[in-house]
Amino acid sequence: MRTEQKQKLAQLRRWRIRKKISGTKERPRMSVCFTNKNIYVQFIDDTVGATIAAASTLSKATPDRDKLAANAVSAKTVGTLAAQTAIGKGIKEVVFDRGGARYHGKVKALADGAREAGLKF
Repeated sequence: MRTEQKQKLAQLRRWRIRKKISGTKERPRMSVCFTNKNIYVQFIDDTVGATIAAASTLSKATPDRDKLAANAVSAKTVGTLAAQTAIGKGIKEVVFDRGGARYHGKVKALADGAREAGLKF
């Protein structure tokens, strides 16, 4: 399969998920993005189109950020950090947006880390 086809199919998966979920101020969308090197999490209010809080492997608040990569162990750490950041902003419940990725491995580890830190979704 060509690269253009893969990218198009991935975008269609993202759109299919996004048409079913939406974030509000009380229950924002927890959007997850994985690159080959880093992990990014954003809490988005879709009614306004604004990011309320964010966390990643590159955040200054992340402990030992030089040792983190895009793997399941780091995903759990970033999930915990993201949950702490969200709770600090007054967010207790979120809608989880896995960004077209399967709920397996890194995505599941990130979600488990966020749940253990106190987020509900």
